[in-house]
Amino acid sequence: MKKLAARIAAALVLLLIVTGVFFYRHPVWFLDRAIYYRLWRGHVVGKYIDVGTNRLHYYEAGDPNGTPLLLIHGLGSRGEDWSTLIPTFAAAGFHVYAPDLLGYGRSSRPDVDYSIALEESVVVQFMQAVHQPRASVIGWSMGGWIAMKLALDHPAMVDRLAVYDSAGTYFAAVLPPNLFTPNDVDGVKRLFDVLEPEPRTVPAFIERDSLHKLQKNSWIINRSLSSMISGRYLLDFRLGSLKQPMLIMWGGADHLIPPAVGEEIHKAVTHSVFGLVEGCGHLAPAECSKPFLEGTIAFLKSQPPMSSGETTYPKPTQ
Repeated sequence: MKKLAARIAAALVLLLIVTGVFFYRHPVWFLDRAIYYRLWRGHVVGKYIDVGTNRLHYYEAGDPNGTPLLLIHGLGSRGEDWSTLIPTFAAAGFHVYAPDLLGYGRSSRPDVDYSIALEESVVVQFMQAVHQPRASVIGWSMGGWIAMKLALDHPAMVDRLAVYDSAGTYFAAVLPPNLFTPNDVDGVKRLFDVLEPEPRTVPAFIERDSLHKLQKNSWIINRSLSSMISGRYLLDFRLGSLKQPMLIMWGGADHLIPPAVGEEIHKAVTHSVFGLVEGCGHLAPAECSKPFLEGTIAFLKSQPPMSSGETTYPKPTQ
């Protein structure tokens, strides 16, 4: 019996050592498992669907008879980045879809330009493929740009529109070169510093693994960035044509796309509602999710639709 116990103890120690080494070398893999568990606990299901000649991965949750709600992620992102929001939206009665845009997450990665216009067309085809001719749409960062363009180009497909810390209009950005496609660990630190409201110490082994992941998708990110920087699809002079009820929410300490950008969008869309969440950065919808959820659900459910107003939310306590 003692020998058996010793063998079991030795096996457990060996397992802990192997797990520790694997975590040290691949921490992002472990962090992803935590996200997948959160989605599973929230009854969020990952699926695939053919869109044209490509295959898109997406998450779906909620009552199939609920109000359709489409979530569009940002540059270098994926459907999992909505994991803190999807279960609550679903519990509030929405039928939620969160696709990985073409080239991102687990969707196909063809040799194309990954422009704003291309991703918009992919979203249109996705909605057609899941048989949702009309939905409320939320876009985050680059996803906000795509969502606004979708609402302008295909107004019949968008019921209510919400954007979080959104790109899509001109502003004088002063950003380090290769911010989104760093070549070294220092570049990863610069990216984290821009995305976070305050500098945060990240263990070096996580930075190294994050660098590997960012470099793997750098060619797609660079093509998306080229489309954005070209100015061809900027929406400044089109925003006044938006007719849908619109919510604009922003992190008050967003260093990537400052709150002034959101305020200008709010001015251009005179019937919009603006919400500022104090002390939160560009990742505010995930890291400060409570006010974003409360503000968005109230907006989506309001009858008649909200048509104006400004709200400042205090930074949520952890």
